[in-house]
Amino acid sequence: MAKRKVAKATKPSGLPSEAAILEFVEGSDGRVGKREIARAFNIRGSDRIPLKRLLRKMADDGLLAKERKRLHKPGTLPPVGVLQVAGPDADGDLSAFPVNWDREALGDPPGVVILPDTKSKGNTKTPGKGDRVLGRLTKLKPGSHPPYLYEARIIRTLTQAGRTVLGVLRVSKSGDMRIEPVDRKNRHELIVDRGDEGGAADGELVAAEIKRDRGRGLVNGRVTERLGKVGGPKSISMIAIHQHGLPQKFTPATMAEVERAGPVTLGSRTDMRSVPLITIDPPDARDHDDAVWAEADGDPANKGGFVVIVAIADVAHYVTPHSALDRDARERGNSAYFPDRVVPMLPEKLSADLCSLRPGEERPALAVRMVFDKAGRKKDHAFSRILMRSAAKLSYVQAQAAIDGTTDDVTDPLLEGILKPLWAAYAAVSVARDKRAPLDLDLPERKLILDGDGTVTGVTIPPRLDCHRLIEEFMIQANVCAAETLEKQRSPLLYRVHDAPAEEKVHALSQFLATLGQRLALGQVLKPQNFNQILRNVKGTDIEQLVNDVVLRTQAQAIYSPENRGHFGLNLRRYAHFTSPIRRYADLIVHRSLISSLKLGDGGLDDADVARIYETAELISASERRAMAAERDTVDRMIANLMADQLKSRFTGRIAGVADAGLFVQLPETGANGFIPASTIGEDYFLHDRNSHALVGERSGETYRLGDTVEVRLLEVTPLAGGLRFEMLSDGHKGKPPKHKPRRERYHRRSRRG
Repeated sequence: MAKRKVAKATKPSGLPSEAAILEFVEGSDGRVGKREIARAFNIRGSDRIPLKRLLRKMADDGLLAKERKRLHKPGTLPPVGVLQVAGPDADGDLSAFPVNWDREALGDPPGVVILPDTKSKGNTKTPGKGDRVLGRLTKLKPGSHPPYLYEARIIRTLTQAGRTVLGVLRVSKSGDMRIEPVDRKNRHELIVDRGDEGGAADGELVAAEIKRDRGRGLVNGRVTERLGKVGGPKSISMIAIHQHGLPQKFTPATMAEVERAGPVTLGSRTDMRSVPLITIDPPDARDHDDAVWAEADGDPANKGGFVVIVAIADVAHYVTPHSALDRDARERGNSAYFPDRVVPMLPEKLSADLCSLRPGEERPALAVRMVFDKAGRKKDHAFSRILMRSAAKLSYVQAQAAIDGTTDDVTDPLLEGILKPLWAAYAAVSVARDKRAPLDLDLPERKLILDGDGTVTGVTIPPRLDCHRLIEEFMIQANVCAAETLEKQRSPLLYRVHDAPAEEKVHALSQFLATLGQRLALGQVLKPQNFNQILRNVKGTDIEQLVNDVVLRTQAQAIYSPENRGHFGLNLRRYAHFTSPIRRYADLIVHRSLISSLKLGDGGLDDADVARIYETAELISASERRAMAAERDTVDRMIANLMADQLKSRFTGRIAGVADAGLFVQLPETGANGFIPASTIGEDYFLHDRNSHALVGERSGETYRLGDTVEVRLLEVTPLAGGLRFEMLSDGHKGKPPKHKPRRERYHRRSRRG
C-alpha cells in the first residue's frame, strides 16, 4: 500500500494539482494507481471522473507513465519488474539492470542493487551473473547507496544463466586447458582440469558446467558437450541459445506427461470433421496451429456477405494449469526460430503431432465462426470447442499459384469449393482493412538459404503474396473476436498492446522529415494514417527505405498486458493473441479464458492464472525480447560466416544507423550489417547530428546521412561475434559545418579512400 500524503495545493474544483500528484507518486512505496491517489486526496464518487481525466492528461503530457495499473514518473522504474543480474560489484553487492529499459529513448538504465534474502532459510539460491529475476523495486534516497538509484527484493528467479558456459577450448603448449567464453560480456575464463575436457580438442566450441566457484580467481569448469568447429553449422545458433539463456531441455516430469497424452475423442465437442478446413503455412513448417474455411453467406439479410471459420489447435486440452507442461511452457514463453533449428515452447510430440492440425487426422481445436457483410464489416461471431479433420496442407506459394491459374494434384480439387471462396471473403475483408488503415510499413524479410549440413549458401527475400495477407487478416479478425468476447464476459486476458509512439520520438521524427521536405504536423492525436501518408509521399523515391526505417524506429515495442491500451499499429481498440498457442504462451492464456468464460469444458483459466497474470505478462514479454535477440544474433553470425572469405571486397551498401562512434552500413543483397568507426572516415572530425540522423564534418561540412547509398570495403570479419568492419570509400554530401567553433585538439585523421 502506498504512503498517503495530502497535498496542500489543490485546484478550485477540489482536484489535487499536478505538482501535488507528482509529489505523492514520487514519495510513495508500492502500488500506486487511480484508487490510491483518490484515497490519498479524499476524492470520492463522481469527483473521480475529473481525476481520471487529469491523470490521463498528465500521462499524455509525459508527466506520468502507466504500467500494470501503476503510475510512476517517466524514466523511472515501476514497483515490480524483470531484472538481469550484472554480478557483484567491488564491494560485493549484487547489482542488476532492468530488462525492459528503453536505452535508445532514455539513455543508460539506472543502477539497481539486489538486497540479500533474509526471509528464506537457505532454500533460495543467490542469483548469479546473467540470471533474470522478478524484483520488487524501491527508489533509494539520493546519495544513500551510490551508484545505485534503486534497491530490489527478489520475488522469484526467472532464468538461471550461470550454470552453463559456452566457449572455445584453448590448450597451451604445456597442456594447460582453459575455456574462453564466447559471450563478450563474460571476460572470465574457466580452468579445465585434465580429464574434464570430455574429449574436446584445441579450438573446439564446447558447453561447460561450472565445477567450482569460490568467488575469487579463475573458476573451474567441466566440458559437458562438444559442439564442433567454431563457425560450423551446429555451433552458430547454439552460441545465441546459450548466451541468451533459452531453456533447451524439458523436465522429466514434462516428458512423462507428454508420454501419457493421446488423441481426443468427440465427447461434448462440436463435430466439424466434415468442414473442409485447410492449413496454409511456409513450406518448411512443422507445426500447423491454424486452419481456415469460408463460404458465401446464405442469409438473405446478408447478401454478398461471407462466413469465415478460423480453427486453432486446442493446446489447453493438453497443457493444463499446475502441470509440469504448463510450468515449462510458461518459462519459455514462446518458441524461438533459428535458420537451422527451433527451440519449441512445447515438446515435439505435442507441437508437431497431437496439437498440429495435420491433414486427414482428427484434432481438437477452438474455432471462431465469423460473419462479414459485403463491405468486410464483421456482423457477428461465436466460439466453439470442436473436433476437426484438416482437408489439406498447403504452402503459401502453392495456394497462391492455384489462385493465379497454376494448380497441382493437391490444389486442383480444392480450387472451386475451398480456395476461391477464401479469396472472395478476403477481398471483402480487405476493404474494411483498408478503411481501418493500419500502419503500412514496407519491411522486406530476408530468409537464409542453407545447404544439407546447415551451412548458409545465400540470402533471399521471399515475395509478399496475397496469400500471406489473407491468412494474416483472418488471424487478426479472430484475435479481435477473442478480445471482444472476453471483455464482454469480463474475463481476465492478456492483451497484445502496442502504444502510440512516444512524444519525444515523434518530435524527433518530425524534425528529421523536415530535412527531407516532408511534414508531420505536431500537436495532433496521431493515428497510423498520418504515418501512412508520409510513406505514400516517398514511395518510389530514393528515400523510401530510409523513411520506412525511421518511421519503424519511432514506433513503440508491442508487449503483453492484462490492461487494454489498444494496438496502435493495427489501428484496433482491442487486440489479443489467440491464433498460435503451440508457440506462444499468451495465446494459451486467452484459450483458457475463453474455455472458462464460455463454459467449454475442462482446461480453463484457474485462480492461480488470474492471480499471477501481471507477472505472466511481464515474463512472456521479456521472453519474447530474449528470443528475438537470440534469433537476430544467430542471423548476424551466419551472415558473417558467409562473408568471411570476402575480405577486401567492395560493396554497395546503405547507411542503416548513425551513432556518435560511427556509421552502421547494411548490404542489401545479404542484409549484412557492418560498422565504420567515425575516426576512420576522411580527414575531418565528424559530429553526430541527431536531428538529421547524420555525421557532419566539423570543418568541411561533409555529411553522411541515414539512408545514403555508399561504397565500402570489407576490412574485418569476426564470425564468433557476428561482427563486420567496413572502410568508407564514398565521399559524403556537401553541407555546412556545424555552427560552433572547431575544437583545437582533434584526433589525427588519415584518408582511407581508395
